Amino acid sequence: MVDAREYHERTKHSPRSVREDDFVLDHDNRPRPYKTYEDLPKRSFPAIRPAQGATLSAVAESTADPLADAEQVPRTDLDRETLATICYHANGVVKTIDHQRRTLRFRAASCTGKLYHVDLYLVCGDCDGLPAGVYHFDPSTFALDVVREGDYRGVLAEATGGQNGVANAPATVVTTSTWWRNAWKYRDRTYRHAFWDSGTVLANLLGAAHALDYRAEVVAGFADDPVATLLGVDPTEEAPLELVPVGGAGSTKEPPSDAPAVDPIAPETVPLSADPVDYPLIHDAWEQSALPDGDAAREWRERCREARGASTVEAVDDGGGERVALDPVDHETASARPLHETIRRRGSCREFADEGPSRRQVGTVLDRATRGVPGDWNDGRASGLAFNDAYVLSTGVEGIPDGTYQFRGDESALERLGDADRRTKQHLALDQRWAGDAHVNVYLLANADELVDRLGNRGYRLAQLEAGIALGRLYLATYAHRDLGGTGLTFYDDGVTEHLSPRATRETPMCLFAFGRRDD
Repeated sequence: MVDAREYHERTKHSPRSVREDDFVLDHDNRPRPYKTYEDLPKRSFPAIRPAQGATLSAVAESTADPLADAEQVPRTDLDRETLATICYHANGVVKTIDHQRRTLRFRAASCTGKLYHVDLYLVCGDCDGLPAGVYHFDPSTFALDVVREGDYRGVLAEATGGQNGVANAPATVVTTSTWWRNAWKYRDRTYRHAFWDSGTVLANLLGAAHALDYRAEVVAGFADDPVATLLGVDPTEEAPLELVPVGGAGSTKEPPSDAPAVDPIAPETVPLSADPVDYPLIHDAWEQSALPDGDAAREWRERCREARGASTVEAVDDGGGERVALDPVDHETASARPLHETIRRRGSCREFADEGPSRRQVGTVLDRATRGVPGDWNDGRASGLAFNDAYVLSTGVEGIPDGTYQFRGDESALERLGDADRRTKQHLALDQRWAGDAHVNVYLLANADELVDRLGNRGYRLAQLEAGIALGRLYLATYAHRDLGGTGLTFYDDGVTEHLSPRATRETPMCLFAFGRRDD
């Protein structure tokens, strides 16, 4: 059995491992991008209500309740239209393109390889227009598959050890990863990608819920097998990753008092491909980080609260390097581009202009993306990234000398660590040209050894997830600017650490986002 640190070591990229890899994609065996049940009933979704809140405000929300510090009363009870809106903005099909006799459907959130292995389930009580039940969101038909009828919210409340957000929410969204959909291309690294890609989905989901003035937070501590049983999924093939309770503060509806009995089910689905390949390391890593029951989830959550700050910028020694003030725009003068429009125009930019973005644009993107994630590990109120540090390699940016920096969100500044050029950026990012052409490369690094020591193997999940949500917010904050674009990329793990050392000697990269001014 593998622990998270061993898994991370075994799935690192290096110039040698990439050069010697003779793996070839089998396009005839490519998995379907959608989960399709054979005979479950469906409930159609109505037209959505576009999330009109300003992108740069919605993605920067670091509190579960977006109106906690305002005199307004947050919205509580949910209806079918609101749930449709949240699902659409998180994982819906937002763009369709015909290309070379194929119809390409692009989802709301980015996904490694556009393989879309993350699915959403709803577990809800009676909502206006939607009876209590367990539902699977089908993006291909924009409808809900009825997995179970009845109110099963108590099962989730018990699985979390009575976490308040879940216990009081009228609905909770559960994310899952279907391993083979991503492993077809990325093999054992899929366990990493599960949290990168669910993180980008959750960045959208949180943004949409908060833009609509609903309470929402991420719950990472829960007993895994009871949730999988409730959803009717086999974790060796599809496993639960996170819970997101939506609404609930001040709700007029009674929370569930007891967890009903849950009989195992295994609904028939259309096969993903002719010959799925099993990668045992993925499920092994997931299983080693699973929690057995609600008591264990509650105890793990307490350990998280005690460990907050284990890898924040405040915990990294200040080397006294030269500071570059970023001066991000404030909320009053920030771009008012609605979240709905930003999500629909978000893409994966691979062509960048010679002239880079301004220092203020870079500062605004970094500021909004790293405010922190409201979750059960911080009681729904974050103050910056808790488990990752942000580093920046910048070239061609107006007002920022070319170089390598650590981002210090508490100062809205970059601390210079050393030099950087386009060739360095390209090489570290798996020798991909786009990283060199992009003006800014943002790496999120965590001290995986320390986190696993403190929080067990699930701590590794949490570090990857926080980085994935920050990645999703980097996408959204970038595309909130009309002239900017960006893309997530992979990297040579140890090469990144070496370049950022001695500052990052004890850290390892979780993810990378490259952005800059688009070449239109």
